[in-house]
Amino acid sequence: MKVIEAVDPDTLRLVERPSIPLRAGEVRISVVAIGVNYLDIQERTGAYPREFPYVPGGEGSGTVTEVAPDVSTPVVGQRVCWQGIQGSYADEVVAPAWKAIPLPAEVGHQEAAAILLQGLTAQYLTTDSYAVQREDLVIIHAGAGGVGLLLTQLAKSRGAEVITTVSTDEKAALSMAAGADHAVAYEAFAGLAAGRATVVYDSVGQSTFEDSLRSLAPRGTLVLYGRSSGPVPPFDLSRLGPAGSLTITRPTLRHFVSTPAALHTRANLLFNHLRDGTLTPRIAATYPLAAAHAAHTALQSRSTTGKLLLIT
Repeated sequence: MKVIEAVDPDTLRLVERPSIPLRAGEVRISVVAIGVNYLDIQERTGAYPREFPYVPGGEGSGTVTEVAPDVSTPVVGQRVCWQGIQGSYADEVVAPAWKAIPLPAEVGHQEAAAILLQGLTAQYLTTDSYAVQREDLVIIHAGAGGVGLLLTQLAKSRGAEVITTVSTDEKAALSMAAGADHAVAYEAFAGLAAGRATVVYDSVGQSTFEDSLRSLAPRGTLVLYGRSSGPVPPFDLSRLGPAGSLTITRPTLRHFVSTPAALHTRANLLFNHLRDGTLTPRIAATYPLAAAHAAHTALQSRSTTGKLLLIT
């Protein structure tokens, strides 16, 4: 099997490795498309340390080619997608059968790889971390990124007013096309919100944290779900009371899809959003598997919009 191997923080290379034998409860999948996420870069560069060498990646789509004797579903030949399977930068993966989510006929491989992890993230953020309500004022950082575009669509479907932050005019146009009411520079969002925001969805972290707090209305919620600018420094929670009895939460997707029932229920809701047009993923670019480093470079530059995919 062909895999992308992270040799050190600066090196990704295509290598051959032996196929992984199936164990009970597992399936083998021939990979078609792989989602590239900022987490992949953070692991490679040490924000979330890994032991080298390792195979990056955690999501993708493909077709089942082999199942363990005790597995009844999915079946050989079935198209599936997955997230949370380490080592997905490869032309085949072995996964627990319950994590292989059958694809509806109308959902293509690239669409599935583009939306699963980020779509599930946007879903739990807007329904569980804070349940967006009609007429809420919602701030979404990195509004032209993969999660940001999906968050905007879901928040608007719930009747909220949405302010997004962007770094270029091109990104502002994409964010507005996704439904944002205002797409502004990072230094402008707190002044525009003027302490009225019900919730801030913050994937940036260090550079936006203080202004995110300042933009919130009393009893507002800051959902910190990423740190692309770096980790937030130590913070005195007693500040939240005088600031308006604010709430801060730091959620992670795996805690919302930790059982087969939770994962498949949420995935089916996501597919329903695709069917009814509530969600439309944006695939910014595709790269061959061997060009994984180029995909990382593009994403790390923060010049991309939407989702990047690797294609086997």
